[in-house]
Amino acid sequence: MRSMRLACLAIALAAAILVACADGEDASPSAAPTSAPASPSPAPGPSVERDLSFLADSTPDFETARIRRVGESGDIRLAWMIVDMMRFVPPGPSGVHGALVTAFSRLTGQPEDAVDFWVKASNHLLANDVPAPDGYREWKGRVYTWFVEEWAPFFDDADAEVDWRLISWGGVGIDDRPIRGFEDQPIEAVDPFCGCIPALEDPAVTDATGGDWYPDDRLVFGVVLKGEARAYPRHQMQVHEMVNDTLGGRRIALAYCTLCGTAQAFFTDVLPAGVTTPTGTLELRTSGLLSRSNKVMFDLHTSSFFDTFRGRAISGPLQEAGVELEPLTVAVATWGEWKAGHPGTTIVAEDGGIGRIYRDDPLGGRDDDGPIFPIGDADPRLPVQDQVLGVRTDDVTVAFPEVIVRAALAQGLPVEHEGVTVGLVAGALTAFDRDGEPIATHQSFWFAWSQFFPETEVWSGS
Repeated sequence: MRSMRLACLAIALAAAILVACADGEDASPSAAPTSAPASPSPAPGPSVERDLSFLADSTPDFETARIRRVGESGDIRLAWMIVDMMRFVPPGPSGVHGALVTAFSRLTGQPEDAVDFWVKASNHLLANDVPAPDGYREWKGRVYTWFVEEWAPFFDDADAEVDWRLISWGGVGIDDRPIRGFEDQPIEAVDPFCGCIPALEDPAVTDATGGDWYPDDRLVFGVVLKGEARAYPRHQMQVHEMVNDTLGGRRIALAYCTLCGTAQAFFTDVLPAGVTTPTGTLELRTSGLLSRSNKVMFDLHTSSFFDTFRGRAISGPLQEAGVELEPLTVAVATWGEWKAGHPGTTIVAEDGGIGRIYRDDPLGGRDDDGPIFPIGDADPRLPVQDQVLGVRTDDVTVAFPEVIVRAALAQGLPVEHEGVTVGLVAGALTAFDRDGEPIATHQSFWFAWSQFFPETEVWSGS
């Protein structure tokens, strides 16, 4: 029943986001004013604390009178609670949503029409680095786990390395389905609709000739390991966002955050001392949560959550063990270029091996106009949706804008920065160190790379 409520709420809120975008209400960081907030007041009094506790426990039937009293408290830190409630209330001019907007406006001094959508309100708080109040993790966990109980290990972990202000709901549930081969029925029969973004487990593949169903000009995410190459069509990854696979005799996971335009691959067959799993490996899945518009993935076996962009465990046993996943390079190329450069490649089968029909454009241009989830201020050095090749070495963190780099390479010009050289391999931008050895890299939207690595330098071609 709870999963059904979550699915219905997701549909309602997704429709609200689409309407907001269609009406020209910009959900990007520039939409919210960024004037300095008032200084936080002392801790809220007992009456406000009681109101907040009651609101958390009454999710999602928030009482407007209690919301109003929170808005009148004068403590801007409580605006974070208002935003969290806003996230689970469909926008509307009156009722609970209107009370939340009014309360947020009173706490921050911002006009209601500037913060009438939870993304704009969140961006305002992030841009001004408004601190969260004491007890925020526990309070937020009570609200969020009303919708998805399986998030409890994450929110209950007091030692998690998380800025809880950055955590938001992505509109779907957690993918905690059984692993194929560890249940009596195929995974699709166990739960054909999970209300989640379903990972693809050990997809069926064909050789390059068998991949003639996929047009040569369409994009793939390519991975090569120990001489074995595999292509993952982008439109399939837009549906699954996570693939757990075996390549070159190693167990790997390919995570694709559609919101960040980022495909990343990690080794998952090395466990830290003291950690065991039924499969002897990690099993990465999509949690349904986001941080800075980046998917938060988790390991199904240990309920450890990850900073996906960095591949670092941020909660649970894997965080305690200091796990940071070893990355592999993910190449972004057209299918025609990839198979020409890797004629022995395999490609995921047309139906993924699960009998599914994949639409050519399942997202329908959803991310064309900038981030639709909170990130705060965007780095102005490049347009937010520009694709960059991000590179990190011991000496430098640098972003290579794809369009500029490809133009330079087409003219035969060198692309080099602080010992990092970029060239084309099978149609994909590839980075090499001073010794000519490849560096594990991935591409992403500029806003994402610069959010997670604000110290990054930008190669300009000059």
